[in-house]
Amino acid sequence: MLNSVNAPSTSSTSTPTPVIDCEIPDWLQQCLITRSQPDQDVSADANVQDADLICRAFEFGYNLHDGQRRASGEPYICHPVAVAGLLRDLGGSGAMIAAGFLHDIVEDTDVTSDDLEKMFGKEVRQLVEGVTKLSKLNFSSKKERQAENFRRMFIAMAHDIRVIVVKLADRLHNMRTLEHLPDEKRRRIALETREIFAPLANRLGIGRFKWELEDLAFKYLEPEAYRKIQLLVAEKRTDREARLTNVTEILQQGLTASGIECLELSGRPKHLYGIYQKMQRQQKEFSEIFDLAAIRILVKTNEECYRALAVVHDAFRPIPGRFKDYIGLPKPNRYQSLHTTVVSLNGRPLEIQIRTQQMHHIAEYGIAAHWKYKETGNSNRSKVTGTDEKFTWLRQLLDWQNELKDAQEYLENVKDNLFDDDVYVFTPQGDVVPLSRGATTVDFAYRIHTEVGNHCAGAKVNGRIVTLDTHLSNGDIVEIITRENSRPSLDWLNFVATTGAKNRIRQWYKKSHREENVARGRELLEKELGRNGFESLLKSEPMQAVAHRFNYHSVEDLLAGLGYGEVTLNQVVNRLRDNIKASQPIAPVLEVLPSSSTHTNGRTGANTSSKSPIAGIEGLLYYLAGCCNPIPGEGIIGVVTRGARGISVHRQGCTNVENIEGDRLVPVSWNPVDSDTRRAQTYPVNIQIEVLDRVGVLKDILSRLTDQNINVRNAQVKTHPNRPAVIDLCIDIRDRPQLERCFTQIKQMSDVLNMKRVLSS
Repeated sequence: MLNSVNAPSTSSTSTPTPVIDCEIPDWLQQCLITRSQPDQDVSADANVQDADLICRAFEFGYNLHDGQRRASGEPYICHPVAVAGLLRDLGGSGAMIAAGFLHDIVEDTDVTSDDLEKMFGKEVRQLVEGVTKLSKLNFSSKKERQAENFRRMFIAMAHDIRVIVVKLADRLHNMRTLEHLPDEKRRRIALETREIFAPLANRLGIGRFKWELEDLAFKYLEPEAYRKIQLLVAEKRTDREARLTNVTEILQQGLTASGIECLELSGRPKHLYGIYQKMQRQQKEFSEIFDLAAIRILVKTNEECYRALAVVHDAFRPIPGRFKDYIGLPKPNRYQSLHTTVVSLNGRPLEIQIRTQQMHHIAEYGIAAHWKYKETGNSNRSKVTGTDEKFTWLRQLLDWQNELKDAQEYLENVKDNLFDDDVYVFTPQGDVVPLSRGATTVDFAYRIHTEVGNHCAGAKVNGRIVTLDTHLSNGDIVEIITRENSRPSLDWLNFVATTGAKNRIRQWYKKSHREENVARGRELLEKELGRNGFESLLKSEPMQAVAHRFNYHSVEDLLAGLGYGEVTLNQVVNRLRDNIKASQPIAPVLEVLPSSSTHTNGRTGANTSSKSPIAGIEGLLYYLAGCCNPIPGEGIIGVVTRGARGISVHRQGCTNVENIEGDRLVPVSWNPVDSDTRRAQTYPVNIQIEVLDRVGVLKDILSRLTDQNINVRNAQVKTHPNRPAVIDLCIDIRDRPQLERCFTQIKQMSDVLNMKRVLSS
């Protein structure tokens, strides 16, 4: 039992602070002492108000977590105490620190959010609620669910950025104690940390969280590499420290001689994951990595930063191309510093960072710097939302949730945006425009305005006319040439780098071909569901709900998205079926929908002893209709032919069956078959793929089919000037799940604009 103290509550009667099996940090003891001063006017002193809130949250959390233990065996309260301490170090307000103590209360106890608001106020309630919701998000689930969880997280961040800061503190302490969990769970949490939470810490500029989260994730995901680098860094420690000491002495003499007051001059080793990344990126051994450490120089003013840079370059020879001015061009997370790499003693490269004290605070604490160092002077203004100018990247992520319908594409662009380095270019007026690395002049045009991009006819970079696919570099001055009659080209999708540009090009293409896309979507859906009751179904509430679920304003917009390929026919039909099942008053509409497995006219059984794949026509002559090419996994119906051909088997919903008399219809279904038979039996399916016309696109598609062991019977390519190419394929498919996997794989290709199954007339 350590560091227990006695402190009164808000009443005049003193109550002992709980005695716990972990250390009460000094700052918390000071809060308890401050709160206990009888001569303090609590209402007039903001610090005392914070102390009272923090102490009450600690005591409340202790009582509710009493008896609970973590996987390590220590009392559970030690975790909230540690989280609150991290938030306190970041300069969080009393409400944030209280939320740190209470962040698991709603999830782990019977206390409700209303209870929290009554006891600790609305601000604490909202923070705890936000963190509780984030704790329930699973970022390793299937793609659609994962995308939805990202959307929820970004919405919570946009409402109040402090929610994710509390969550980051929670994740950091959990990572520090991860060794007590099972191996599989450790790896899952570590992977989520490296892919999501460390990049978020970086985007928020909280460097001290980012480095530690990355190193801890590295430790559990690649333990052998971690231990090896840890050992190698430790072996070089003595030589490195001696060399850094000599360099700092030389620089200190130079700075003093130049009249520059140096607030800090220190060397530090680079974090382990950063060293590992560099080895992987440059394909080098550890012995070939020379800049394992960096020297930091802190001065008082911006002007002294540049004077100190001159001192560094006088003392040591700079390496060309290794100087970065993040003071003039700050990073999106507000990071500012001068970086230069020089040839130091023994001919080894050495990175030197020069910044002011305020810049250093921002580098360490990021968005939390203005809480810790009271830039606003008012703790109530510490709530920062997604509308703040510092969070253009967050607004972009929120915009994408309305623009991107495909979960895979959304996830890829989210992760790209979190990890991407930016380049900084200028407008002719001198405004700075940050873009993703690899961005082109077209990306720049769309970043300025959608209409500038839509009417882009040419571009100048640094005064010279360049092609539209020219990649931009830091410091480029870019001017866009527009013409009223200019329009986007689908070819631009081959080289633009930013998601915003890609989406706006596609949006223009969709709007300019809207009627065609609506008609195509309508045709696809009608063929799948049949004509009977189709118009009524389009106007039904379940169909409206499907449109809203896929972020469309109307059913017509949904049909356009279906025709364009933003959503698949399978997604729409499955969602519609679920909605209809949940809506009892219109359950008869279910009859319009085809079953995904067997016919439902009362005969669901199958003759498993029959060698025929079709049940219900044993001993009869039959054939699979070429008009719709049914495959296992799809609902089917038999039709007695008028000739001597026996029974033709069609897909349910086939237009050729709609006008057939009822007495000629035979209920049939697919027989279950063993895996060996299923691998051997295939069925022809015709598909049509609309693609950007480029060399090798057919080869890439055929390669993906080969990877899935799908045979191609026939292939035809039709090209048209200034229009997408159309590829018609006839492929051999085992069943519907394999066809759906085939569609998923091919649709992930960036050159594929649309893909559909083609039925013979």
